[in-house]
Amino acid sequence: MSRPITTLFMLESLDGKINSGNSDALDVDRDWPTIPGLREGLQQYYDIEQTTDTFSLNTGRVMAKIGVNERTEEPEKMDVVTFVIIDNAPHLTERGVDYLCRWTGRLVLVTTNSEHPAFGMRERYDNLEILRYDELDLAQVLTDVHEKFGAERLTIQSGGNMNGRFLREDLIDFVNIVVAPVLVGGRDTSTLIDGDAISSPAELDKIRPMKLIECKALDDSYVQLRYEVIHRTIEG
Repeated sequence: MSRPITTLFMLESLDGKINSGNSDALDVDRDWPTIPGLREGLQQYYDIEQTTDTFSLNTGRVMAKIGVNERTEEPEKMDVVTFVIIDNAPHLTERGVDYLCRWTGRLVLVTTNSEHPAFGMRERYDNLEILRYDELDLAQVLTDVHEKFGAERLTIQSGGNMNGRFLREDLIDFVNIVVAPVLVGGRDTSTLIDGDAISSPAELDKIRPMKLIECKALDDSYVQLRYEVIHRTIEG
């Protein structure tokens, strides 16, 4: 395989929501620890997260949402971890890139934005790498991360829209989900897989069936589900 084996790893509600609502002011990491009946078992997700791949893919929007642009404290360095962050807008500021470089062993910044603040920081950090594209091609990104940085396995933890792009391009190999005992609701609340919906029977091949690997009951009514994704065949 000319790309890393990928695993989509997320925390979600029973109804598939990965946020508390439809606003960036709401965030699972901030909100769910405050909710009785939900907070008690939440640490299990973070403990499992520590066992995921050393290459971790996310987006600049998610990183900005968790506050990296405002953080001033010295982070606990994760020397063995490589963050692959897709950020086109950009959502990351110079301070955010600075924090990520101090936090992770290596930061691979993926962008289509030639004015991204990271370009002016390459001489400052020897652990900052930039992959710049005219258009975002996720398959090419994965190939480049594999060939240039040696990624054999990579965990995807991005938002619903980016997860949806990985799904539609058939680039998810495994799914590892921690289901929290909560119903969130809301038509506009982000789910595990967002993005474009299919609109005709001709597109049914874009739906990915899966094979269950493990169903594990955790403490405090949490559940861990692990699946292998069944890829499209050449014949379709």
